Amino acid sequence: MAGGGRSQGLSRSCILLIVLAGMERFAFKGVASNLITYLTDVVKMSNSSAAKTVNSWCGLTSILPLLVAPLADLFWDRYSTILTSSFLYVLGLGGVASTALLWTWSPPSKTSSSAFLFWSLCLISLGQGAYNPSLQAFGADQLDHDEELPCSKDDKNSKKKTSFFQWWYFGVCSGSLLGVILMSYIQDTFGWVLGFAIPMFAMVISVAFFTCGSRIYAYKPDRTIDSKPLRNILRVIKVTALKLINGRVTLPNHRSDVIELELEEKPLCDKKLGSNEGLDGNPKNDTYLLENAKIVLRLLPIWTMLLIFAVIFQQPATFFTKQGMTMKRNIGRNFKIPPATLQSSITLSIILLMPLYDKVLIPITQMVTRNQERITVMQRMGVGMFLSIIAMIIAAVVETKRLELSRKIGILESETVPLSIFWLLPQYILLGIADIFTVVGMQEFFYNEVPVRMRTMGFALYTSVFGVGSFLSALMISIIEAFTNSEGRQSWFSDDMKEDGLNKYYWLLAIASALSLLFYAILCQCFKSRTELENGNCK
Repeated sequence: MAGGGRSQGLSRSCILLIVLAGMERFAFKGVASNLITYLTDVVKMSNSSAAKTVNSWCGLTSILPLLVAPLADLFWDRYSTILTSSFLYVLGLGGVASTALLWTWSPPSKTSSSAFLFWSLCLISLGQGAYNPSLQAFGADQLDHDEELPCSKDDKNSKKKTSFFQWWYFGVCSGSLLGVILMSYIQDTFGWVLGFAIPMFAMVISVAFFTCGSRIYAYKPDRTIDSKPLRNILRVIKVTALKLINGRVTLPNHRSDVIELELEEKPLCDKKLGSNEGLDGNPKNDTYLLENAKIVLRLLPIWTMLLIFAVIFQQPATFFTKQGMTMKRNIGRNFKIPPATLQSSITLSIILLMPLYDKVLIPITQMVTRNQERITVMQRMGVGMFLSIIAMIIAAVVETKRLELSRKIGILESETVPLSIFWLLPQYILLGIADIFTVVGMQEFFYNEVPVRMRTMGFALYTSVFGVGSFLSALMISIIEAFTNSEGRQSWFSDDMKEDGLNKYYWLLAIASALSLLFYAILCQCFKSRTELENGNCK
């Protein structure tokens, strides 16, 4: 196995891949952050159509890894998946840049330009669907901890793994922040051709760096890849169907479900077991896909409890920004803060506080909980969920105060209330801190709880939380609007910001998140990690 520069900290290959993840986020945010302006000003879409397009695309981009990752896990090694998906990614970015170039030369018809842009965005989503989870899984493959025995615990390796996910998220947030600030300025100042071409070239450079680093990567042998995958999938479906028809399906002991899949890769607990007994972890094994499906289903309750957390994280780009538009934004006499700028405070708080995670945030959490032992991944996720509840309560209180002031001065028909926009900062910063705990914890949790061969799928489960959360947020808004706008009542999402009910919506989200956290805590008491199951099997 090749690997470069192992030391007390992260290896050179890990650091390189973290940088590449930041470059990918720079490219994506360079397109996504200002896409709605391009759709309205250049493609000439209506505001509502443009907003729906952006929301649908972001939701599709987040949920697509859940569909693409299983195929990458089963049939390709991660290195090949990254190279192939990056080609689609670059092709999509080039398509978006070319629409801007074509429009500059000779504006095409609205229908043709919209269709070409749509397929270019779909290529980006498809490429990212395989690229992101594969790159992160490949980055985690560089860690020494994958060499540890399945029934042992190594605190040093666990710390290194946690450190990797923290710095990975730090790199992602740094790239996102640079993409939002720099590319929005370039697009507004120098035009869309340059504004979309730079992200494309950034991705091309990223792929070149990835290829140049081939010598220092650690490559995990993939024993489950088979030359005739489609035939084997059909064979699995056929055998499983026959078992169901004949009534011969038996559910194995829950504890053994996870162990079976790992025995061939790490045959420690019982060396007598081997491929002759159907434990080879190969798609040719009739129960391989079925067992993997059971493992995903075991994680589904935890996945579901995280959806409200994802819904809350849709608010800064929508209703938080809408609040800020009606608040006092002046700095000095002439300069006004753009309301969307406050979104960068989430990313900034993550970037500034991430290096202090182990030395400041964790000790504070241990002091509050009076638990001096190392906080588990699931506990970290719970802390982030709790902080998101506090953020929504603060948002509801601030919005209530804004509405009171707005209604008092309503007779003056003033659009701005005498309340500084900086009153919104606490809720933004709290969401940033919650992000550090929950999002980093989600990455590590799903990575740990799936078999080695399914780790691309594990990261896809993490990203799909935010994809489904985006669609769930839109569904909640539609349902609430239908109920609150009936019988002549004013909708909670009224265009008149003096009559809206956003404070009620924030309270609803806080209550829903509190219930979600309660059920999450109950699930945590019943949930057994993959390590616990393995250790139990060895006793």
